[in-house]
Amino acid sequence: MKFTKEQISELMCKHAQKENGLHDLLEIMIESMMVAERGEFLSENQGDKGNGYRPGHAYGHGKKLEFRIPRDRYGNFHPRILAILRDQEEECDRLAGVLYTKGLTQEQVGDVFDEIYGQHYSKSSISRMVESVRSQVNQWLERGLDAYYPIVFVDCVHIKIHRSKSVSTEAFYVALAVTDEGTREVLGIFNMPVESATGWGGIFDELKERGVQRIGLMVADGITGLDTVVGKKFPGTPLQRCVTHLKRNMLARVRHGDKAALAEDLRDVFRTGQRDYTVEAAWKRWQSLCDKWGKDYRSFKSLRDNADYKSHLIYLNYAPEIQGMIYTTNWIERLNRDFRRVTRMRTAMPNEESVLTLLGSVAMEHKAFDRILPKITTDKTLFP
Repeated sequence: MKFTKEQISELMCKHAQKENGLHDLLEIMIESMMVAERGEFLSENQGDKGNGYRPGHAYGHGKKLEFRIPRDRYGNFHPRILAILRDQEEECDRLAGVLYTKGLTQEQVGDVFDEIYGQHYSKSSISRMVESVRSQVNQWLERGLDAYYPIVFVDCVHIKIHRSKSVSTEAFYVALAVTDEGTREVLGIFNMPVESATGWGGIFDELKERGVQRIGLMVADGITGLDTVVGKKFPGTPLQRCVTHLKRNMLARVRHGDKAALAEDLRDVFRTGQRDYTVEAAWKRWQSLCDKWGKDYRSFKSLRDNADYKSHLIYLNYAPEIQGMIYTTNWIERLNRDFRRVTRMRTAMPNEESVLTLLGSVAMEHKAFDRILPKITTDKTLFP
């Protein structure tokens, strides 16, 4: 029986008005187009034959479309319509992922899709798209690592999350490395309720399990006991304490009117880029600073001969060209600011997994990390 185009259109309109009618028509049309495409393919490839069907699916109007994909005997037939559908699906997944990792909640992503595509994408569809991002991030966070990293910066960012019907601020440990090629790479992001040297010991064990054997230099803030842990987990790795953190702490010891003068004295101690400026010379200047300010502020006297403060001068053992890059945790602090930016739209994150997904996405897409740092490989101790 032959139908005219008008008759076919009328039949389709009637069926589309039924419950799930439009969904059925989409499945029928896609399958019919693939069968017709296979017929054309077989006519151009003599000797090949049709070989039944295999099940397939795609997403249209936010719902799962199920159909049969026609096959040929030799496995050379690939329907063009199927490739188009998959491209569209991947594009939607990408869009949902970008919106989610820019700070929108899953519900807000759904609202955006309503505006663009109409109310065709269900909550489960949006959830599936976001889950795709989660899967990619998890694979990236568990990837294998290089055996040697010249420099590793470590720090924690603190974020509110829900646990057991209550909200608390928890620590997410971040390790940012400079590779031997001179680029930067986030080695891992880990969650523990509080930051501690013991916690970092566990993180270092995980990094070693993923392949890290040696680190040239570790840079961190002033967390107590970290030097002992670094020495135990990575013997021979020096620990540079962040000079910026030290300066803040020192400035907090004096009244407002004295801050500018103290800041100038601190700059004189923690110089960078001078080839003839040594750890010994800097330590003498540190002691002179403590003597000077100790006359008016008693707390400075106890700092004068405290050898722990020599850990802030480790950077002077390396090439002058890179000293300004390694004497502070500024790079990882900037990354942490990016992390806070994508989480601040939420009062509290729903769970640990959602935080790791967001932070991991930001770290993966950080374009600045792909650029080679100028002159970073100058130091042949760290970059042999």
